[in-house]
Amino acid sequence: MTRQVPETSSSVNIQGTENVAKVTSMIIQEEDIGFEEDILKNPFSLRSWMRYIDHKKKCKAPLKQINLVYERALKELPGSYKLWYNYLRFRRKQVADKCPTDPAFVHVNNVYERALVFMHKMPRIWMEYCEFLTQQRLVTYTRRVFDRSLRALPVTQHDRIWPLYIKFVTSHEIPETAVRVYRRYLKLLPKHREDFVNYLQKIDRLDDAAQQLAILVNDDKPYSEHGRTTHQLWTDLCELISKNPSKIHSLNVDSVIRQGIQRYSDQVGILWCSLADYYIRSGHFERARDVYEESMMSVKTVRDFTQIFDAYAKFAERATASKMDEIDSEDYIIDNEQQLELELFFARFEHLMDRRPLLLNSVLLRQNPHNAYEWLNRVQLYENNKKKQIETYEEAVRTVQPKLQTGKLSGIWISFAKFYENENMLDKARLTFEKGLKSEYTKVDDLASVWCEYVEFELRHRYPENARKLMQRATAVPPRKTHYFDETEPVQYRVYKSLKIWSLYADIEEAFGTLESCQAVYERIIDLRIATPQVVVNYAKYLEENNYFEKAFKAYEKGIALFKWPIVNEIWTVYLVKFLKRYGCKKLERARDLFEQCLENCPPKFAMKLYLLYAKLEEDYGLPRHAMNIYNRASTAVEKHEMYSIFNIYIKKATNMYGLTHTRPIFEHAIEVLPEEQSREMSIRFARMERTLGEIDRARAIYAHCSEICDPRVHGQFWEIWKEFEVKHGNEDTVREMLRIKRSVQAVYNTNVNIMSAQMLSTAAGAVAGTIIQER
Repeated sequence: MTRQVPETSSSVNIQGTENVAKVTSMIIQEEDIGFEEDILKNPFSLRSWMRYIDHKKKCKAPLKQINLVYERALKELPGSYKLWYNYLRFRRKQVADKCPTDPAFVHVNNVYERALVFMHKMPRIWMEYCEFLTQQRLVTYTRRVFDRSLRALPVTQHDRIWPLYIKFVTSHEIPETAVRVYRRYLKLLPKHREDFVNYLQKIDRLDDAAQQLAILVNDDKPYSEHGRTTHQLWTDLCELISKNPSKIHSLNVDSVIRQGIQRYSDQVGILWCSLADYYIRSGHFERARDVYEESMMSVKTVRDFTQIFDAYAKFAERATASKMDEIDSEDYIIDNEQQLELELFFARFEHLMDRRPLLLNSVLLRQNPHNAYEWLNRVQLYENNKKKQIETYEEAVRTVQPKLQTGKLSGIWISFAKFYENENMLDKARLTFEKGLKSEYTKVDDLASVWCEYVEFELRHRYPENARKLMQRATAVPPRKTHYFDETEPVQYRVYKSLKIWSLYADIEEAFGTLESCQAVYERIIDLRIATPQVVVNYAKYLEENNYFEKAFKAYEKGIALFKWPIVNEIWTVYLVKFLKRYGCKKLERARDLFEQCLENCPPKFAMKLYLLYAKLEEDYGLPRHAMNIYNRASTAVEKHEMYSIFNIYIKKATNMYGLTHTRPIFEHAIEVLPEEQSREMSIRFARMERTLGEIDRARAIYAHCSEICDPRVHGQFWEIWKEFEVKHGNEDTVREMLRIKRSVQAVYNTNVNIMSAQMLSTAAGAVAGTIIQER
């Protein structure tokens, strides 16, 4: 079907003018006269013409009459954008419900062409014209109008036309035209290249799509217009070219994918798999196998390795299965060459599976070559290959830097030496230990561990003299004085203060040395001020075992001089017990001096045990008076929760030594210093004791004193005990006095409760008022 092409602007303009002249006299009606006179007087007044047009629309005049009024107005005011815009919109509404093949569309197109003679710089007119033509599906004519609009409008307004143009060309099956239009579009707005890629994939022009994606991934922007990262775009490009190797010819696939792999340090597993997949789909299976091998030896994350290994294993499994199917499909007997080829496929697959732990370990070491744990794990993986184990050890000690290590380099040296030891190569083990002693560790403890393992190695092979010589070397004073915690100095200059080495040295001297040599070691430890309480105790114990008790006690005293409370508690406890066990009552004054010295600065936390030990000494070998004095001191020197226990012991001991009457001042003191709960219980016990002695009045006075801290509502048991006491030992007056005291105590507690309640209410009211003020 052919459509009438709109006439040229000049001819249409002349004909329109003639038609207006012919019919003007035919459309004037009586109610139009006033408007006609107005436009005759003011032919260039836009307002007059608009009033006339609005009048015609309100009167529901025929469309042709309204069109003629518009035409007359435009003849007088051809440069009015408002008139043209309203007229064009009015004419479009007239054809809105008609078929696009109706001739009325041609007339509207002619009106648009006439309008553009004057309105060619107005983008809205162009946009509506292009949309109107798009509805008519006049492909060639619409494309030309779009091109005319881009030529007519300034480039700053092209961004309003291009989206309509792109929508138009992509809605029709004209791929060649659409591609050319898109290329022009991207010169102005390259940020929409991703949409072009999607369109090219849709029309199956994958080679062009790959080229455009390559441009995108080489852009420096971190995110595309659609919010996709550069890595995601690389992934899309690799997936596209790997799955369509026969359709993409303009790109060097290998170099493109390798460029992406070099660009990223992690998450490159999918890129390697895409490269291998490209060669698989191209039929180059050996190249694909080489890619898989290369990728597993270069990736640095477990995630990438797992992704590549799984793809490689799947490829190897399918290749083996395919070869088996190929052989099974043949009718003749398998020859030796085919059998060998099949066995090769199986061997490759099994070799791949066996290598997985080692390949994974390589990935972890590429990720962190200073990981001592993984190096030791790698040695275990070469369990049946001694040569590889030695090579791994040597590479590990060359690679791991102590300042960057994860784990300990000393552990590698020790394991390396033990490897030679297990192989019965003792000289090489010693050489390895010597090399390990020269390594630049960051911590003294690492070097100390190597020394200790070296010494224990000599002991295991029954060379105690060698072990002692090693200890002498390890503890030798360096050429210049250094501080143990000075990290600027090499650890070899600071290791002589390592307690680990000295402790081992002391153990060796105890086992293989003399008393003098062992004593010299312990004395050196104390002189260097690196001893711990346990070292001091061990030193003294060693001397005691050799019957040097006084030297042992001197060792304790040296240890006490080194430490303060609470660290020194362990030494004091052992020292005092050992001293009492050794001398008993023979050196009582010296024992008393030791206890006084110990208790002088003793914290309450550790005082109870020491005071009890001191009192036991006086009970067994001294004077009871001294023992009572010590218990009295203890009652105020211990922690609060231990006071009650001390008073119980104190009362029991006083009863046994002096009788019940001597406990009265102890009870009184306890009631004064103990917390309320325990003071209440002590008062009841005190009253019970006085009742036993027949001191009824004293017992009643104690109950009256204790009543002040016994609320009748809470401590009813106390009042029942007092009531029972008065029933047995009192009379009517004493009972009445007890009840009076009970009422007065209850009144006091009620008053206190009321005061506390009032204070709480006042505080709550103040808080509420403050909140209200803040809200206002």
